[in-house]
Amino acid sequence: MTCEAIDPRIRRTRALLQDALLKLMQEKDFEKISVQDISEAATVNRATFYDHYADKFALLECVAAGRFLGLLTERGVIFDGTCPNALRGIVLGVCDYLAGAPGMGSERQVQMEPHLESAVVAVVRRMILEGLRQNPLANGVSAEMTAATISSAVYGAVKEWVRTPNRCSTDEMVEMVMTLVFPIFVATAPVPAE
Repeated sequence: MTCEAIDPRIRRTRALLQDALLKLMQEKDFEKISVQDISEAATVNRATFYDHYADKFALLECVAAGRFLGLLTERGVIFDGTCPNALRGIVLGVCDYLAGAPGMGSERQVQMEPHLESAVVAVVRRMILEGLRQNPLANGVSAEMTAATISSAVYGAVKEWVRTPNRCSTDEMVEMVMTLVFPIFVATAPVPAE
């Protein structure tokens, strides 16, 4: 369902909950934030919270996915399945997003990490999949398998980079990741429509 199709009251409540979580994460570790804390900060009751999200982890995934997608949209990153530079833009977006994510380099936010990964990988996978589906793939490899492989590889490599002390620059990292994932992209690259 698109954002436009969602009732304005639902969008408003979700925005309150998402903003409350972000504010609370500036004050304390995610592990110490409860649904009650989020509900109170958003000025809604717990039942309303559960009408919108299964738990604080689902809310976190929604916030992370929305913010990451917003970053890519703001940069005009669109992947049509044929452009390596668009893939490079996605990789750069993952680098910038994870480098700026609260607690990514620390062991303090252990509960948060799998949900952040799930959200970012899902956005990257969806963008790549939508691009790949625009043109037939070479070698009969499915677009779904290609998108899953590239999105997981990109996230895993960038996560390792973020955790590395004295890491290389973002530009160098983007080139390293492209060296790793570009062969996958080329092996299955769509044939542009004529």
